[in-house]
Amino acid sequence: MRNRIGLFLLLATAMAAQPPTAIYVNGTVITMDRESRTVQAVAVRDGLIAAVGTAAEIRKLAGPGTVTVDLKGATMVPGMIDAHSHFPSPGISALYTVNLAGPPLGDVKKIDDIVAALKLKAASTPKGQWIRGTRYDQNELDERRHPTREDLDRASTEHPIYIVHSSGHMAVANSMALKMAGLDESRPQPKGGLYQKDPRTGKPNGVLEENAMRLVGSHLPAFTAAQNREAIAWAVQNYLSQGVTTATIAGGGISKELWAAGEAGLVPLRVVAMGYQVTNGEQPPAKLIGTEMMKTGLTIKHVHDGSIQGGNTGYLTEPYFTPFEGDKNYRGYARESREDLTERVKKLNRLGYQIAIHANGDAAIDDVISAYREALKDFPRTDTRFRVEHAQTTREDQLDLMKEYGISPSFYVSHTYYWGDVHRDVLLGPVRGARISPLKSALARGIQFSVHLDSPVTPMSPLQAVWSAVNRQTRSGKVLGPEQRITPLEAMRAVTIDAAWQEHDEKIKGSIEAGKMADFTILAENPLKIDPLKIREIPVLETIVGGKSVYKR
Repeated sequence: MRNRIGLFLLLATAMAAQPPTAIYVNGTVITMDRESRTVQAVAVRDGLIAAVGTAAEIRKLAGPGTVTVDLKGATMVPGMIDAHSHFPSPGISALYTVNLAGPPLGDVKKIDDIVAALKLKAASTPKGQWIRGTRYDQNELDERRHPTREDLDRASTEHPIYIVHSSGHMAVANSMALKMAGLDESRPQPKGGLYQKDPRTGKPNGVLEENAMRLVGSHLPAFTAAQNREAIAWAVQNYLSQGVTTATIAGGGISKELWAAGEAGLVPLRVVAMGYQVTNGEQPPAKLIGTEMMKTGLTIKHVHDGSIQGGNTGYLTEPYFTPFEGDKNYRGYARESREDLTERVKKLNRLGYQIAIHANGDAAIDDVISAYREALKDFPRTDTRFRVEHAQTTREDQLDLMKEYGISPSFYVSHTYYWGDVHRDVLLGPVRGARISPLKSALARGIQFSVHLDSPVTPMSPLQAVWSAVNRQTRSGKVLGPEQRITPLEAMRAVTIDAAWQEHDEKIKGSIEAGKMADFTILAENPLKIDPLKIREIPVLETIVGGKSVYKR
């Protein structure tokens, strides 16, 4: 890391004596530097920022070959960083699955709508081939329940059907899919998951939770190389159109198709990938693989619990507000014990990894904090920037511990919009529901964090995350936990410099400062000055990576 930063500083020093390649003038430049300065102009040379300052200062640097870019009153911000998504999976979802979302992301309002959409797909799909659906949400259905195998059988009994919940933590399979997977009531329940059973017959009802999803999902055919290339191309354009200059893959590493596309110059945005831990055998020591355009090897992602909006797999310290299947004591569950998690984290810590653990429920967060604490006792390290992914129901005392142990949350703050009403009224109740994604409480403790979209769970749009952090407005238009709202500047830092810091990259990107990479997002309006309720509507005019324009509206 030090050698890499030194190289950037050396290049910046060399650039100072040469005319810039381009200068950007006649706009507002929000630097996101330590003082959060706003300046007038920026100079770029060979993919790096050469200087920032007034228009007069920057114009003086121009040489005969310098290109002058007129921002025409637009606002330049650092290239926005997607801190947690599943790039390029949004392309797979968009191109090769049936959209089963309810408003505002789709038209599904009841189970019959799901059946109709799948039946339509079946009519154009050869018999025996799989049909995949995504983004169904039982919370938004008139029936307020998950569909079952019997429901999906109404769409087709001649196609195996597999649909995934909006959270990505539950799925439903039809009878043909269950049969092809050999899943019947004799199969033991998997560790860290559950296949639900019909109370009338004792047979699987098609609903699969957490690790039980693999019992059927592992039988789905892999996408072809051509399909993967098409999905990558779709995702690249989607992310760039939203001003994203760095995509963070939250687990799974970089596929061979993505590596190949990157090497061919078909992925003109930066990709930072977390790997998944191999459960059998030791991980190799943390080692950077790739370049600043596409890299992996330094961070390991693990999943400890599930999804609260799925209705029952987020792991809470207190029972769900609405009892799950009549059980007033039901609190969800973790995928493994605290002891097993701790041993896993200890091994990774000794190997030098940054660790990122998915934990939505506060009981899961308790386990994660405990594991990090024990790992640091076992093998002390500094500046680990251990992460908690989503961190949805983080309590005040947990924030105190995060501050003490240098733990950084990445908040899925758009839960307040997409599921805020159901959290407040059904799943968590008014008190806990109002406290999801406690950004203001984190800031009060000086905790640096990022905010994210978890695409394809929700559409990629950093400005949507900023809008949610600032307004905390639900789909019904109500404000959820107004005391946890933060300012537009604080929210914009969470998708730029603080997200870069979380990835140990704050020395080379995340702010507009001399020596850093020339990654910029050009916005039609200033998000710090506009009506906060209109932030998510600001058009992205241009996305620039390494000084090159890679998207223009």
